[in-house]
Amino acid sequence: MVCAFFGHKDTPKEIEPTLRSTLINLIENKNVTVFYVGNNGNFDTMVRRQLEDLSHTYSITYSVVLAYLPTEKNKYDNLSNTIYPEGLETVPKRFAISWRNKWMIQQSDVVVTYVTHNFGGAAQFKEMAERLNKHIINL
Repeated sequence: MVCAFFGHKDTPKEIEPTLRSTLINLIENKNVTVFYVGNNGNFDTMVRRQLEDLSHTYSITYSVVLAYLPTEKNKYDNLSNTIYPEGLETVPKRFAISWRNKWMIQQSDVVVTYVTHNFGGAAQFKEMAERLNKHIINL
């Protein structure tokens, strides 16, 4: 199974233990082995940190799904775990994050979110996942 993540860019660090226990539950009890995460904001940073740590214990893979190709050398610590979805190169830059997020939802069975208000990108993509009948876990 595949899991994607969407959360507010200003997500508080206090949710990290809940995030970790949710990830462990998905791995151990729901057979989720593939994870897709973005690279924008606090929520994505926490998810990446937890997935990196859990990848040393569990047989999982995770990819940072880029909305833009890196323009600065060494902008990302490890380009080996990044992907750039096919077709994104034809999307105007201002729509790249939305296109990438939609791609992540389409690939996923489960979507983990941290959404506390009904506006903004995280809320928009949580709603899209709901419309596509994805299993949603809101932290």
